[in-house]
Amino acid sequence: MAEYPVIQVDLTLLAHNARVIRAACLGQGIQLAAVTKGVCANPDIVQALVLAGVDMLADSRTQNLARLPKGLPRLSLRVSDPAQAEATVLHSEYSLQSSLAVVTELGAVARKLNRPHQVVLMVDLGDLREGVWHRDREGIHALARAVLRQEGLSLAGLGTNLTCFGGILPDQRNLGILLDIARDLRAGLGIPLPLVSGGNSSALGLLFSGKLPAGINHLRIGEGLLLGRDTATGQPLPQLSQRVFTLSARLVEVYHKPSLPEGSTGPNAFGEWLRFEDQGPMRRGILAIGRQDCDETGLNPLNPSVKILGASSDHLLVDLSQAPEYQVGDSLSFIPAYGSLLRAYTSAYVAKAVKTSEGEKPA
Repeated sequence: MAEYPVIQVDLTLLAHNARVIRAACLGQGIQLAAVTKGVCANPDIVQALVLAGVDMLADSRTQNLARLPKGLPRLSLRVSDPAQAEATVLHSEYSLQSSLAVVTELGAVARKLNRPHQVVLMVDLGDLREGVWHRDREGIHALARAVLRQEGLSLAGLGTNLTCFGGILPDQRNLGILLDIARDLRAGLGIPLPLVSGGNSSALGLLFSGKLPAGINHLRIGEGLLLGRDTATGQPLPQLSQRVFTLSARLVEVYHKPSLPEGSTGPNAFGEWLRFEDQGPMRRGILAIGRQDCDETGLNPLNPSVKILGASSDHLLVDLSQAPEYQVGDSLSFIPAYGSLLRAYTSAYVAKAVKTSEGEKPA
């Protein structure tokens, strides 16, 4: 019997997404860094991305970076904890950085290990996550000079993150600021500064429409490759597949019950006060998967007759009133959003499988 719950990847559809995005990047002189953190650097998925021709592999966890193949440059995405400097230098050739203390530690480690390392300085263009504030040009120049002073380090370029914390969308104006800062650094410090990394999957709309400003020559793409979505709008990109992954779980209970809880109410196990609407008697199912394994708000049932009611840590509750064919022991499948995908691949309680031309096999 197959193991459940299970997250399955269709490598054919994944390769399609990678080739389409890579072709768009090539046409505009852009390097494509494939971000693997959403799937914990799963080896089958990484191999498919490499075969599709991505230029670089990127992840935020040193444990994942250590598992990536060494044939392509590896980019560390999360600005480093100084205590992780050695792991960063050992397991990546490039890293995104934003602070003097970390740059100093990286330089010391690079010299000790005799292992050169390339730094991409992060600039905050308004999203209020990592990076030197874009108006602090003196601070940006000072940090760039600090990198150049560190024997063992090279200044590879500038980068930014948008739509990650503050929801600020990439556009011609803010990416133009990044390009302006890059020009200032090249002129002021007399350096080539080869990379200008213009962000993540939220830039795909600009890429496909040809509106990405000239000079942006590097993108870090995860969700677009994996789920085929423009994170700036939350909408599917028509050029890409949105069915690369399916998450499946088994029904462990099916009963007719009321739609309203009975008794005095309080917060649930997560401290949430829920409101319920009386929809009359309901055929309710429970699946053996919960919030420890997925984000139920990011699951889209493949059968539109199935409706998600909610979840606890170990149980997913569904309305089967319009889907009478399902019984205990049957499995239901869902298309996961990014949060559910990430949690499913992180969970030790969710089996991983790949779809190949020969069928399914454990991942």
